[in-house]
Amino acid sequence: MRSPRRFRHAVLAALSAGVLLTATGCGGAGDRTTKGTTGTAEAKDVLLQPLAEPGPGPFTRSTVRAAPSPSPTRSPEEDGGSATRTVHRVSGAVPGLYGGVRSEAACDVGQQARLLAADRDTARAFAETAGVEAVQIPGYLRSLTPVVLRADAQVTNHGYSAGSATAFQAVLQAGTAVLVDSRGLPRVRCACGNPLGEPVIAKGQVTHRGERWPGYDPARILAIGPGVQPVTGLVIVNTADNTWIERTVGDDGGRDRTPDDPPPFEPSDDLLFPSPARPSEPEAPEATPSAPAPAEPEEPQCPDPSAPDGPAELPRGCPPPMEPDPGTEAPDDFDGMPTDEPWEMDEPGAVPEPTQVFPGEPDDFDEFDEFGEPVDSGVPEPFAG
Repeated sequence: MRSPRRFRHAVLAALSAGVLLTATGCGGAGDRTTKGTTGTAEAKDVLLQPLAEPGPGPFTRSTVRAAPSPSPTRSPEEDGGSATRTVHRVSGAVPGLYGGVRSEAACDVGQQARLLAADRDTARAFAETAGVEAVQIPGYLRSLTPVVLRADAQVTNHGYSAGSATAFQAVLQAGTAVLVDSRGLPRVRCACGNPLGEPVIAKGQVTHRGERWPGYDPARILAIGPGVQPVTGLVIVNTADNTWIERTVGDDGGRDRTPDDPPPFEPSDDLLFPSPARPSEPEAPEATPSAPAPAEPEEPQCPDPSAPDGPAELPRGCPPPMEPDPGTEAPDDFDGMPTDEPWEMDEPGAVPEPTQVFPGEPDDFDEFDEFGEPVDSGVPEPFAG
């Protein structure tokens, strides 16, 4: 099984292999209809073709199985007829480039072969453009795979006129049903039976003719090129439930299955176009300096109430001096911290009181019996047991 990382790198490499070609689309004066565009392969003259619009010189009638309803359109003049267009080259083998419904073909390949076989001149013109013999058309069509585009794509389209095929550049709307070969290259447009080829991308000003559809973005146009080598199956997106489908090349959907090694990204991920530059994240607003918290009122510096020369008036908040109890002596006045030197006694023979007193301890006995009890006169008390 392929490594997901290598698979993703291969996909991104295929996506970035093409050069982005940018040109300014300018809607100059002139004919804005599809008339007159058939017969020109001029790359600076590009025809916009909506989903179900057959366009000029169709080879056959539509063979799309479920013909979509054409979307409301608007003309190029509505937005000035001028826009910067960017064409993104992409390999036809990229997973997710095409879509479809599981077990359903986007085109009726058998009907397409019958329609071309019904007119010898049309079949001959088609075969010359496709690079096959006329008798090989049925087999050639059956070797192609019916899918739908998932993005607007420029192609070299071919109309049929006066017994021959005439080339012109066209942008096909996303959702257009096409037949693609084993390298992922669109070969037939099912709405008109026209053979398709790789686009010719012009530099400079490009004239857009025809009708634009809602969502058309000239900066998001694909130019699909052939994959590096033929494949046996295309990994497409199931447009019904947004899951992966592996469709066998040349099959009408009857052998659709879930890929054994699905792409390492979701079908909804937009990898067909470079991500737009993300706007820089706004800087965090500077913190508004908050008002300083009110300072707690300082405690008043109260003088020593025992000082003999204290102030006449005490600061506000200071307790009044306590009058000494006439029945008690004033406490000792130490000058600084006490020292380790022996205390000087004011009265001879006076001793400091002990810090702990054991009540009931006799002070007239100096001997104790074997149980630790004091005795007197040397005679032990009778045993109470």
